[in-house]
Amino acid sequence: MSITLAIDAMGGDHGIVVTVPACCDFLEKYADVKIILVGNPALLQQALREFPKAPLERIQIISASEVVLMDDPIEVALRRKKDSSMRVAIKQVNEGLADAVISAGNTGALMAIARYILKTLDGVDRPAIAASIPNEKGLGTTMLDLGANADCEPMHLVQFAQMANVMLQVIDGKPNPSIGLLNIGEEVIKGNEVVKRTSELLHQANLNFYGNVEGNDIFKGTTDIVVCDGFVGNAVLKASEGLAKMMSGLIKQEFNRSWLTKLMGICAMVPLLRVRKRVDHRRYNGAVLLGLRGCVIKSHGSADRFAFAYALDRAYEASKNRMVERIAQAFVVETK
Repeated sequence: MSITLAIDAMGGDHGIVVTVPACCDFLEKYADVKIILVGNPALLQQALREFPKAPLERIQIISASEVVLMDDPIEVALRRKKDSSMRVAIKQVNEGLADAVISAGNTGALMAIARYILKTLDGVDRPAIAASIPNEKGLGTTMLDLGANADCEPMHLVQFAQMANVMLQVIDGKPNPSIGLLNIGEEVIKGNEVVKRTSELLHQANLNFYGNVEGNDIFKGTTDIVVCDGFVGNAVLKASEGLAKMMSGLIKQEFNRSWLTKLMGICAMVPLLRVRKRVDHRRYNGAVLLGLRGCVIKSHGSADRFAFAYALDRAYEASKNRMVERIAQAFVVETK
């Protein structure tokens, strides 16, 4: 079965400079993939000339005259830029011409446009953003919601858990992923009323519910999935990214402090490189917009060629294993 991926080639901080090379690399890796590049045809054709050995016969270019900028308000992206590369790429999925869409563009705009065009699955009240965060086990902890829903009711959080449960079965091959509910303590009496009620519902659901987890459990890898509302999730994500950058900067500063520390840095280079590889956020690139009638993958806006390839991988695995269809089936069973 051939998989077709629609790419918002103009989106993100780097646009074509990243998306085109990553797609060419991806086509050489997978023989059963076709790519639809959406954006400025002249610029795309010019970029593709730099990759004459790529299987260009499996690349289709679709024109889009506008680009959703990273700082565009959602209203502008949704109502005014109706021929943006992001919107046209999403339409390919809606029209059945592509199995998934990948964009590194404005997250809020991507969610709004995708929800407007694709709609939500039956039984799903709100879509959610799910992504993997590096943990000490080296496998990554899937966390959601990461910003789509600032305020949630208990049933919304339960639905997030159900969708993530299917996603890990499909993409990561985990038959029975464990689920934790993010709270200010492990005890049942901790947390606000929403969290307490959610815990009760998750215990009743047909899921591998571990119970309450705390912030440090995300990085320990205590559970495969951590569920929370979008306000908390986004705050955790941004704080984690900020801490990682700070620690990386501090380590570099200390090793560059003198000739002796530079020498020590050279001696420690191998374990340092191993640690960097284990926590490299690029290897976890590709957040999934769950709950929509189509597969939508959000790449980090600053993703480089290496990182964007992981977002493509995620879209490929989700499409090949029919993630959206299986989530839809799970909710049909749940409502019976």
